[in-house]
Amino acid sequence: MIRLGRMLKAHGPDEDPRDMARGYREAGYMAVNCPEVSLSDTPRIEAIREGFAAENVLIAEVGGWCNLNAADPDENARNREFVVEKLALADEIGALCCVDYIGSFEPGTQFAHHPDNFSAEGFERCVEVIRDVIDTVKPRRAKFCLEMMQTVLPDNAAVYLSLIHAVDRPAFAVHMDPANLIVSPRIYADTGAMIRECVAILGEWIVSCHAKDVILRESLALHIDEVRPGLGNMDYATYLRELDQLPGEVPLLIEHLAADEDYDLARDYLLAFGRERGVTFA
Repeated sequence: MIRLGRMLKAHGPDEDPRDMARGYREAGYMAVNCPEVSLSDTPRIEAIREGFAAENVLIAEVGGWCNLNAADPDENARNREFVVEKLALADEIGALCCVDYIGSFEPGTQFAHHPDNFSAEGFERCVEVIRDVIDTVKPRRAKFCLEMMQTVLPDNAAVYLSLIHAVDRPAFAVHMDPANLIVSPRIYADTGAMIRECVAILGEWIVSCHAKDVILRESLALHIDEVRPGLGNMDYATYLRELDQLPGEVPLLIEHLAADEDYDLARDYLLAFGRERGVTFA
């Protein structure tokens, strides 16, 4: 079963969490990312946790987006503390996971290409960072995940599996966003094969997913644009069926859209497209 959801819109710090959650549920969204809250604000954390649970809206993930391979030592230390706090928040608020990208060695960037990103040293650094974050927090429930990306590790399912075995921590799990893995015309031509491979290799560790789409432009240099789900070449028949076959209720969050109307169009497309093919939604 899939819990279709979306990234949160802007909310005020004093907005009632249950009212917030009810609005998403009534709009057909059964999962979201975590509302903005400080780890030190225990009453607000409790209100969010209880309010969203009361409306049966799952807090799927806490975003910890920052570069954990930053070239500047001070920046890297700040980023490490930021992600540690976000994983601790995920554990306290009842989210399934904290998700980040590992980041890039390229100075002044977040996830730009750098040859060391894919080196043996880069892999070992990735393992070290993941272990450090998990061992510092010691989460009881929430998982720590890396989003698969084009320019940093893990950049495919096989590499992610290698990281799982190398990290050797039960709190390390998988975040899936197949749009990030469409990096060549060959993969673009059969996104379903890539999706099936990811689920076959990583399915038992998948805890949260994103819904995006891409379109390959006719250009002398490879050019791929992100678009709203349903407007690109993503094999959503395969993606939805594969997620539906995983155990439990898998959150699938629509992201990167500019307006509520765009989110609602994506929601309507995914629900209708999936139901026509027998996919079950919470």
